[in-house]
Amino acid sequence: MSSMPVNGGTERTTTVIIGTGLSGLAVGAELRRRGVHAIVVDGLDILGAGQPANTASLQRCDAADSDSLRERNEILRHLRNYAASHDMDVRNTTRAVQLTMVGRALDGSAAGSASGRWEVHTPNGILLADNIVLTRCAHSQLRRMLSDFGITVGRNLVAAMRTIGIYLVGVGELITPSPKEVLRQAKTVGLAIAAKVNLETVAVI
Repeated sequence: MSSMPVNGGTERTTTVIIGTGLSGLAVGAELRRRGVHAIVVDGLDILGAGQPANTASLQRCDAADSDSLRERNEILRHLRNYAASHDMDVRNTTRAVQLTMVGRALDGSAAGSASGRWEVHTPNGILLADNIVLTRCAHSQLRRMLSDFGITVGRNLVAAMRTIGIYLVGVGELITPSPKEVLRQAKTVGLAIAAKVNLETVAVI
């Protein structure tokens, strides 16, 4: 388990998962099972206007789902136990406040880097990662974020996000996905990131 950087330090990891709820823990557990290091932090806050280019802030979008609350809580309890017993790097008291894209041009094309890299700014320092997993965000917010990055989005938002190394788990267009759907998404994203990491490792060797 790595320690949080102090006084504006930078820490490197493969993936930062933003959201310490069901979705974040589910994909964190998938990555842990596949041997991919990830840091799970709490959701993004709103920052003021006048942010620099290549930077975006996301609001938290929590949607109540009373019909599946019991099932959700049971799965969440299981995931928390898994996180504790498998030394997952979950930082419940660390909040991501800003995302900055580095290593890519504003149009999303590669800019001297084989993969997009991201800075996740927190009150304690910066987490540098190749992949970001977002939870609890509305599609309208995500489109606005891509627009802030200067990236034009077609109809397939998920595909557009993946091209720049951002994955979505538990993010529904209109309603919050069911717990079973969240677990399915987490498995899919965990597999995609693990395959990408393994491919990049082979390429380096």
